[in-house]
Amino acid sequence: MTESTPHIVPEGPIAPSVLMPGDPLRAKYIAERFLEKAVRFNSVRGMLGFTGTWRGVQVSAMGSGMGIPSMGIYSYELFSAFGVRDILRVGTCGGFREDMELGDLVFAQASSTSSSWAEQYGLGGTFSAIPDFGLLEAGVAAARDLGRRFVVGNTVCLDQFSRYHAVDKPWTPWARMGCVATDMEAYALYCNAAYLGRRALAMFAVSDLRLKGLHMESADRERSLDSMIETALETVRRVRAAEA
Repeated sequence: MTESTPHIVPEGPIAPSVLMPGDPLRAKYIAERFLEKAVRFNSVRGMLGFTGTWRGVQVSAMGSGMGIPSMGIYSYELFSAFGVRDILRVGTCGGFREDMELGDLVFAQASSTSSSWAEQYGLGGTFSAIPDFGLLEAGVAAARDLGRRFVVGNTVCLDQFSRYHAVDKPWTPWARMGCVATDMEAYALYCNAAYLGRRALAMFAVSDLRLKGLHMESADRERSLDSMIETALETVRRVRAAEA
């Protein structure tokens, strides 16, 4: 393993499995609320990372920043330099389906995009970015056993935050093609995992319902994020137990 990278200078251990919210303060929240004996391993550029245990399993939590480029940098360095095997993106999304409710979980069975991120691989075609099936299967099982409402489907990863896009409702064509939600990070994560032979899963809490014009209140946001984080941690525990 590399001692440091341009964006990660470890002050402590990094676990084989990492939960990645966008906000570094959300990583701190995960560490303080859910992990036992958590210690900080990174603070470079304020991108906080922590490692602790969840029900006896070592897990890390680290921010990714917002958008495909930022997720691309941090997930690449974690995968390539520090022996990380699994990254679970835990964030929020805008949901497209009529039957969705605020706070529902979404598992990104695939990630579509309008980004040029995959052009770097010289494929000469369109790369379908998908998660590791073992992680997806464990995540769905965990959500079901925990009694969570969830949707599994294709999502779309956009460079633009939809509320500030120059074109009204840029997500509409994607929804028409069956995409169930939009985010801003999953495509880069899935591409990095594929390129480096690692595993990834993106799961989201629905914070906005595009068709209904509904947005989650702050108190509801915290409860739904806690539900998602618990599901992600249980996913890691199940995968690690199956490998033991």
